[in-house]
Amino acid sequence: MFMIKNNLLFVISRILPTKIAYAHCDIPCGIYDPHNAQLAAHTVIRMTSLINDLKTSKPEPSFEERKKIISQVSRLTMVKEEHAEIVKHEVRILWGDYFKEEHLKQYPSLHNLVFKTMKLASKARQEINTDAASELLETVQKIAEIFFKTKNLTPIRVKSPYPTGLEIVLHK
Repeated sequence: MFMIKNNLLFVISRILPTKIAYAHCDIPCGIYDPHNAQLAAHTVIRMTSLINDLKTSKPEPSFEERKKIISQVSRLTMVKEEHAEIVKHEVRILWGDYFKEEHLKQYPSLHNLVFKTMKLASKARQEINTDAASELLETVQKIAEIFFKTKNLTPIRVKSPYPTGLEIVLHK
């Protein structure tokens, strides 16, 4: 019986192929949080810092040492870029699904703040730029503060446990 169901499902999937849908969340689910955007922004800062800290042990590094450095820069850059994209994704969710017109009236700087965050995330992807990465975190934190205020919660900044040593926005 199991084989018949499996074969039938296989045949149906070939006749009527399905597409994978990704969403968060057009139901809407009501579950939103700026935490992932903040975490990703901290990661962008950390990866940028690690790239900037890479040094060779000699003025003329060996071929093997150059290969290690190139590999490490490639890996760190990939993670930095992935997390800058996560920032954009998470902010787009808040912007498109959570924030409403009344929030824009209450916080008129929100539109420009989101726009600036998107541009900074792109810059952080394109460059190895500590200032852009730090500014990205700051704009994400401002969005987080507005987010918590719209929920009638008091935002607070606390020192994060991350290697960046910078703050994260939570609520009381």
